[in-house]
Amino acid sequence: MKCLMRTATFVAMAAAPFAALAEADWDEPIIIVQNNWTSQLVTSTIVGNVLEEMGYEVEYAPADSQLQFAAIAAGDMHFQIEAWEGSMKSAFEAAVEEGMIDAGTHEAVTREEWWIPKYVLDVCPEAGDWKGLDACAEIFATAETAPKGRFVGPPADWGKNYADRIKALNMNFTAINVGQAATLWAELQSAYDRKEPIVLFSWTPNFVESKFDGEFVNFPEPEPACFDDPSWGPNPEATGDCGAPHKAWLKKAMWSGLEENAPKAAKFLRNVNFTNAQLADAAYMVDVDGMSPEEAAEKWAEENPDIIAGWME
Repeated sequence: MKCLMRTATFVAMAAAPFAALAEADWDEPIIIVQNNWTSQLVTSTIVGNVLEEMGYEVEYAPADSQLQFAAIAAGDMHFQIEAWEGSMKSAFEAAVEEGMIDAGTHEAVTREEWWIPKYVLDVCPEAGDWKGLDACAEIFATAETAPKGRFVGPPADWGKNYADRIKALNMNFTAINVGQAATLWAELQSAYDRKEPIVLFSWTPNFVESKFDGEFVNFPEPEPACFDDPSWGPNPEATGDCGAPHKAWLKKAMWSGLEENAPKAAKFLRNVNFTNAQLADAAYMVDVDGMSPEEAAEKWAEENPDIIAGWME
């Protein structure tokens, strides 16, 4: 069934660009990184399916969100479709220094930050700003964190240590990291159904903005000095007293050897470009509609043949 579905997708594409790329120029597998959040699992599968249609062998390799870039620089893995500035900037740029290829920036603009449902503003009107949120910390307290509020944080291997930010800003919160992204959404759904105050880590593009009414909490806009100059920011005795970028990049990472060994694949991967809406749709199919990432990748390709054909030109 999978092959039939994929064949139907590509028959609908512009035939000439695909025909020019249908014969692979490398007989080794292209190793695509997969991470543990939904849009990345879907989009990596979309590009993997196209590479297979081009005649390449594809393998998928789960990887830590920080260590993956060193592995790509070394050639142990070959391509990462979603590198997020808010959580991966340092590791990404360090790997580029070691020879990894920055394979281009998506049209999508990202943000990774603390997030609250809109109903929280009914009981804490100033919660859209970190100072106002902190003044209402007690409404977010649980038996685990009382008297401090609970911040529901992302998996620890995503490289985001919010305990450090809380300490730098002297906030009355405790960060409790979950084990996987699905737990974030389970926590949100449970609180949302009961209109219970919750503040948690979220990001955009994501399905969340389509399903839940809420907003990001505004922290001081980051500057390089935030991380190395204590005199910068609200706390003159600490670094890291700032938030994440409001409009951050989403990049692709590629092993330099791919351009030498599989130039057709490398050219295609450089052309791949997702928008915010496209990434949100991909995540929605899994997190709301209940599809597997593989099913969502097939459906997305069926619905967007012209976009894929454009990447292949």
